[in-house]
Amino acid sequence: MELVPITFNKIMQSRAYTVIILGTEEKRFAIYTDPQVGQNIQTYLTMENKPRPFTHDLINALFKGLNIIPIQIVISDIEDTIYFARLFLEQTLGDQKIILEMDARPSDCITLALMNNIPVFCRKDIFEKTVAVED
Repeated sequence: MELVPITFNKIMQSRAYTVIILGTEEKRFAIYTDPQVGQNIQTYLTMENKPRPFTHDLINALFKGLNIIPIQIVISDIEDTIYFARLFLEQTLGDQKIILEMDARPSDCITLALMNNIPVFCRKDIFEKTVAVED
């Protein structure tokens, strides 16, 4: 399976939905999600103080406590307009390193990728199916 490295471009928000723009220099595509996810990403990107930890902060704390390191995200499928993603993690148990692969929402994966500075990829066949968005 060939992977295309993609980057986070921008986030746009309305009261009804959030649009996350991802892609390469040649092609960008949009993932739509609910407004709360967008607000969480915005809070992270603007480094706003949070009164309490968000779910992604809890997940990162669990990762740290369990010796788990997020290593990459892969946008793995699309059905109609719904994207699917896989989160790849590395866990150290004693002298063994185990790779874990988990199904996750792309919006959650993107948030974790931004928080942990890890690469995001898209399967090439899925990337070719995406609808390009213009600036």
